[in-house]
Amino acid sequence: MKIYTKKGDAGTTGLFGGSRVPKDDVRVECLGDLDEANSTLGLLRVKLGNDHAWQPRLHTIQKDLMDMMSHLARPSETKKINSNPMPADGARMCEEWIDELEGQMTSPSDYFLLPGGNEISALCHVVRTQMRRGERRLVSLMATDAVDPVIPAYVNRLSDLFFTLARAEMDKAGVAEEKWQLFLYKRFKKADDAPKTEEPTA
Repeated sequence: MKIYTKKGDAGTTGLFGGSRVPKDDVRVECLGDLDEANSTLGLLRVKLGNDHAWQPRLHTIQKDLMDMMSHLARPSETKKINSNPMPADGARMCEEWIDELEGQMTSPSDYFLLPGGNEISALCHVVRTQMRRGERRLVSLMATDAVDPVIPAYVNRLSDLFFTLARAEMDKAGVAEEKWQLFLYKRFKKADDAPKTEEPTA
């Protein structure tokens, strides 16, 4: 069987179950954005090297993304069953890893940062932003068809995770963060905690 089928030459592509839609359909856009994020994640793993401590969990995330994309490629009215697993614990896995990383770092996550630092940190930020774009397309898809809530929760947490991984890499490498400004909720808290000036009394 050849890799090319010529079926997409007219601008359509096949979904799980056999239906065809235009290649700029919201479902295909969502799949494409998550595929792009997964490809950049693959580049990140290559840059890290085979023995890096992150590799097992990043490998799991890549496989989970493939499984989630297979489910997103299946319109809800499709009768054919998707036997690929649904990564039900993905969001929790991200949260546990984020907590673990933050417990190891020398400073808390209080600031918006300028993406960069070193090559690994910058790649983590690229994955983060691609996940965010995938999430936006996912929201558009959710407005047109049912999506298992496991998927948006996991994708949302993945962007948080890659922000934290970027910080963890910089912390480990001793690279100073380029801070922009405090997170919004931190600014409000700082204002609330500031000493109040008493009004003069007559």
